[in-house]
Amino acid sequence: MAFNDTLFQLGMDLTRSSTTQKEDLYAASRSASETAQSSQFIERDGVKFAGTHLVIDLFGAKHLGDLDIVENALKGCVEAAGATLLHSHLHHTIPGKGVGGVAVLGDGHISVHSWPDAGYAAFDVFLGGNTRPHAIVDVLKQAFSARDVVVKEHKRGEEIELMDSRLAKVKRMPQARVSRQAKPRVRAA
Repeated sequence: MAFNDTLFQLGMDLTRSSTTQKEDLYAASRSASETAQSSQFIERDGVKFAGTHLVIDLFGAKHLGDLDIVENALKGCVEAAGATLLHSHLHHTIPGKGVGGVAVLGDGHISVHSWPDAGYAAFDVFLGGNTRPHAIVDVLKQAFSARDVVVKEHKRGEEIELMDSRLAKVKRMPQARVSRQAKPRVRAA
C-alpha cells in the first residue's frame, strides 16, 4: 500500500486520479506555439541565452519545515514569475524537520532544500521563455520572513553564439588529408 501511495503522490498511479495527472494533462494540452515560444532562446541586453539560473539562499528564515507554507510559497513564486506549473513534489527530509522538493515548470524548475533549525533554505531556480525569475526573490523573502537573502545569477547557454562561431570556424578550416597508403615496415634484425 505504501508503494502505491508513493506512486500516487508522484503522479504515477494510473488507477487513481491525482492533481499531478491533471497538471500533466493540462501541460500536454498547451498549444504548440506556447511550447515553442517557451523553448526559444532569450535575447536581453544584446546577450542570447537559454534561461536565467538563480541560486537563492535564505538566512534567518522561518516556517521552513511547514510543507503547506513551502507549497504555497512555491505556487506564489510560479505565479509571480509568470510560469506554468506542471508538477510539484515536496517531502520532509527528516520527519517534521526540513523540506525538500521541486516544482517542475513548463519553462524550467524551482527546487528547495531547507534546514529549519539553522533558519536556512537553498532554492535553485531555472526559468526561460517570457518569465520573470527575479520576481521570485521577493515572494520567498516575504513567505519565510527571511532576514537576509543572497542571490547569484547565471545566464545559462550564453556561450551559444561563441560556440556556434567556433563550430563555423572549424567547418571552414581546410581538412587535413590522411594518406591511405600503407607505410613500409622496418624490421629490426
